[in-house]
Amino acid sequence: MSTRLLNQSPYLWEPTEEQIQASHIQAFAKFCGQSLFPYDRFHRWSISHIGDFWSHVWDYAKVIGNKGETIYTPAESMADATFFSEATLNFTENLLRGPDERIAVYEANETGVTRSVTMGELRTLVAKAQRGLIDLGVQKGDRVAGVTTNNLDGLVAVLATVSIGAIWTSCSPDFGVKGMVDRIGQVNPKLLITALHYQYKQKSYQISEKITDVCNQMKSIEKIVTITGKLNTVSAETISWDQLLDNRATKPKYESFPFDQPLYILYTSGTTGLPKAIVHSTGGTLLQHVKEHQLHSDLQPNDVLFWYSNTAWMMYPWLISGLASDASILLYDGSPITKESLTHLWDIAEEVGLTHFGTSPKYLDTLMRAGVHLKETHSLPRLKSILSCGAPLAAEQYDWIYETIKDDLYLASISGGTEIMGCFVMGTIAHPIKRGEITCKALGMAVDVLDERGASVFAQKGDLVCTQPFPSKPLTFYGENGDQRYRDNYFSKRPGIWTHGDFAEQTIDQSFIIYGRADTTLNPGGVRIGTAEIYRIIEQIEQIKDSIVFGLPCENDEEIVLCIVADELTKEFAQEIRQQIRSKASPRHVPKRIFLVDEIPYTINGKKVEGAAKTESIGQEVKNKASLSNPHSLRHFTRLTEKECF
Repeated sequence: MSTRLLNQSPYLWEPTEEQIQASHIQAFAKFCGQSLFPYDRFHRWSISHIGDFWSHVWDYAKVIGNKGETIYTPAESMADATFFSEATLNFTENLLRGPDERIAVYEANETGVTRSVTMGELRTLVAKAQRGLIDLGVQKGDRVAGVTTNNLDGLVAVLATVSIGAIWTSCSPDFGVKGMVDRIGQVNPKLLITALHYQYKQKSYQISEKITDVCNQMKSIEKIVTITGKLNTVSAETISWDQLLDNRATKPKYESFPFDQPLYILYTSGTTGLPKAIVHSTGGTLLQHVKEHQLHSDLQPNDVLFWYSNTAWMMYPWLISGLASDASILLYDGSPITKESLTHLWDIAEEVGLTHFGTSPKYLDTLMRAGVHLKETHSLPRLKSILSCGAPLAAEQYDWIYETIKDDLYLASISGGTEIMGCFVMGTIAHPIKRGEITCKALGMAVDVLDERGASVFAQKGDLVCTQPFPSKPLTFYGENGDQRYRDNYFSKRPGIWTHGDFAEQTIDQSFIIYGRADTTLNPGGVRIGTAEIYRIIEQIEQIKDSIVFGLPCENDEEIVLCIVADELTKEFAQEIRQQIRSKASPRHVPKRIFLVDEIPYTINGKKVEGAAKTESIGQEVKNKASLSNPHSLRHFTRLTEKECF
């Protein structure tokens, strides 16, 4: 068992030699003829011998397909570099691997675990759905849109669609009509696969009218498959999910497609305008995911992987790719917390023998504030890793995880984006864990932090960038001038260098701290401050239930505004908040004004939207309220500066 050396080490957890030697990353280093340590050297090899590295990833992960001879072709522009230009493969074939009897999927919802499905059963379901889609006329390159829940039917729909070279794109059923049309409406889908109701917090939501409205606004939809319920008021041909599967197919047929065959179209949050429709490749997605699952997450055969996600977020495709590493996956549909139990997800984790638990800092903070102490109630014998993304994980949350969940645990805060279908920085099981820091650069990702001069900096904040190509970079943005819009978004600030839009710090140990999005960075007195620096302190004040920080213009400068959700806000409480921020951060971090609000705006994927709060506060129009899960919350920020504050 790993030893947590309290008061003797700067680390919360350190791997044993046995864990390192048994790890994927150690085996991969030997496979490449390289030494794992020092890791910095191994990483430099991975980004300087780009073709060799990604070729080894293909071979080590036993990707099914024809690799070809040409692995990497550099170009003058990073966006134009190509990978595996001669390769062919089938994405679904790589996920539906392994013996028939192995458990492939566990399905669960707010009632608990509902079923388990073997790989043989999953292959049969995909074969039937594949045959049904072909009979409906779906072909290579067609866009198939899904409004699906995170359950087995949704998974089968994805795997069947991409197995025939069609492109999958999706929205979660809780999106509004405009949110759906703004996303999948951009890509002119030929077919829609949709649920007509879903459940959340033990309440059933009927969405037939919403789907009818969506279909009437998207004339490209020729046919509709309804997973639950029936539509009667649309002009397109409609069949049920059971009808789609009503055929004699038992084994999927796998046609090989080029490495750059479009696979998924994912969407950015869209809080500053129409969501960007990002086209991702078959080979790039697969290679990035098997690399992250095996080398960085140490996902072993027969492990069980879970990420709490809806079907619209990039962590959903990340989760289902776990099948390509011979692991089982847990699909969960519903609220992570039920009326009966704060620990519902952990009850399920214990029942299915979960090994990798993927979540968000917001969920962990909810448990921490509620005083949940899992060590007292759950043994979690197979759990070996907790992974977190979506926002920076506070240092205090690191402490809480080890103190209350499990001592012997590989904790990984990871950071990347929808745009790259993966991560720039994450961890490995061979690294010790230091509180508040992301452990290392991901292999094959030439990550750096640059200042305004374009110089690489350590121990100071700057822009997170990537200086070399990688296979999961987008193919394009879907739609008119897509290539140019793609380049303008990521290469305009520094030609030839991917500027991701995160405000970050690289420590002298080459670990990372993410301070939030660069476009929401505060700039009082000309000094850049990440909002995460303030959130880390605010989240430790028990009386504050939620908060949001942004900057407002003031006499050619900017002042920091803090809005909190609390039972009350008094002058004395405001002084206490400021004192905490002053002592734990700096006088520059102290908000000029503190307001009490009833609710904080979030995206549908659970991220705070500082930009929308600021825009509403200064009297401008928030352009894409459909991207918010709670657009009504903005009313609390209307004419904010005229309201009482401390």
